[in-house]
Amino acid sequence: MSLPLIAEPNELANHLNDDDLQIIDLCRPEVYAKIHLPGAIHITPSELISGVAPAPGKLPGTDRLKLLFERIGYDPTKQIVAYDDEGGGWAGRFIWTLDIIGHERSSYLNGGLVAWMGEGLPTTAEEREIAPATKLDIEIDLSPQVSLADTLSSIDDPQTIVWDARSAEEYQGQKLAAARGGHIPGAINLDWLDTMDRDNGLRIRKDIEAQLEQLGITRDKRVITHCQTHHRSGLTYLIGKSLGYDIRAYDGSWSEWGNHPDTPIET
Repeated sequence: MSLPLIAEPNELANHLNDDDLQIIDLCRPEVYAKIHLPGAIHITPSELISGVAPAPGKLPGTDRLKLLFERIGYDPTKQIVAYDDEGGGWAGRFIWTLDIIGHERSSYLNGGLVAWMGEGLPTTAEEREIAPATKLDIEIDLSPQVSLADTLSSIDDPQTIVWDARSAEEYQGQKLAAARGGHIPGAINLDWLDTMDRDNGLRIRKDIEAQLEQLGITRDKRVITHCQTHHRSGLTYLIGKSLGYDIRAYDGSWSEWGNHPDTPIET
């Protein structure tokens, strides 16, 4: 069984009973307790981040990642499909995490729970029993990640674009979520919310590539994406990956950049 990186609800529905499928739910816990896809295993977003100030969105340490993947019974041979109830931020962050550990078969349920329910597909409140993985060996590949130093050195690189997935108010420094407001010099702003089609079950907009190209975020550039904590930019990373862009995520994001005393900032 094989699914594309961006899988439509009816594509996934045809494979719900496949043995080599694992579905990961990243919805709010109270939503998962009431309704989720059959067989889905829940992950709380806090399991995907370090939680350490001033940049709580950074990748957790290897030991914590190993505990997470052991808990969910991770099998590197399975097709893993992730979804959430918000349009793809946390699901995209999880797929980025799968890329970090070198998993090769991952998909995002386009539109997540909203699109699934919009198609009238089956749901349940029953929690699946999980057999934890044992003696799991996690190998970390940091190529999908960039650091503060990497991002800083890219500012004057004409072959690199920074995609800021925050709101326009954050980008312009009008709304503060760190000690300093504004944006990385030269960064291009496209709010993650504007990549979703609210009239089509929160799926990724069909014209997203044209939208990106119009802004100058093009496939011939190296793209670094970020938000405040690499939550919203989980979706923008996923979009870039699905389009074949050379894209990486700055997981320190604005919480690191905006709280650093010496990083350059534009408003």
